[in-house]
Amino acid sequence: MSSAVLLLGPEAVALAERLAASGYQPLTALDHDSNVDAALLSSDQAPQIQELRRRWGPIPVLLDIATDSVEGRSRCLTAGADDYWLSSSPPSDLLTRLRLHLQLATRSTTPLPVLQVADLRVNPSGRQVKRGNRSVALTAREYQLLLLLLRHAGEVVSREEILREVWDDQQATASNVIEVYVRYLRQKLEEGGERRLIHTVRGRGYCLAERLPTLEGRG
Repeated sequence: MSSAVLLLGPEAVALAERLAASGYQPLTALDHDSNVDAALLSSDQAPQIQELRRRWGPIPVLLDIATDSVEGRSRCLTAGADDYWLSSSPPSDLLTRLRLHLQLATRSTTPLPVLQVADLRVNPSGRQVKRGNRSVALTAREYQLLLLLLRHAGEVVSREEILREVWDDQQATASNVIEVYVRYLRQKLEEGGERRLIHTVRGRGYCLAERLPTLEGRG
């Protein structure tokens, strides 16, 4: 079955024919009853992201940043998108990014038992994340990172392993993308005043644990 991709905004809708030719099912209107696998948004559609999360959970959301710049990429992540695309560039890069994110999303649907550390509880079958009684809305990439840390709860997960498992080695060490996403996760998981569960172990990586890991060089 082809993946359904929601297109919002004129630049995104203009790609409907190309997406259909590449085997996707383009959708050009918000419909609560539709099954949506990913969303492609024009730059002026960023305010829609939270509504997309509410309706369809951590689906991959790609936002047009019009021109490639540090400010544009930062604005994209701050808006809650998983990645950016450039309407000013040929669509081949967009199709590669879309395929990657859909592969990541498919990987996360593999049946897994409920994972829990302290009052953090994740049900992978429904992609539900809770901190105590509070539901936590995550982007697809944040969710993948949290799952990786939960699978290795109590252990230090290196930057290299995170890049390999969550980013497929994309955007490698040329940016601080891991630090950015760890910060996003911490903000969301600690939004209600809860104690920190994701710890930085300097020079080694990150550890998700109920208490600070007793390792030299932690942070």
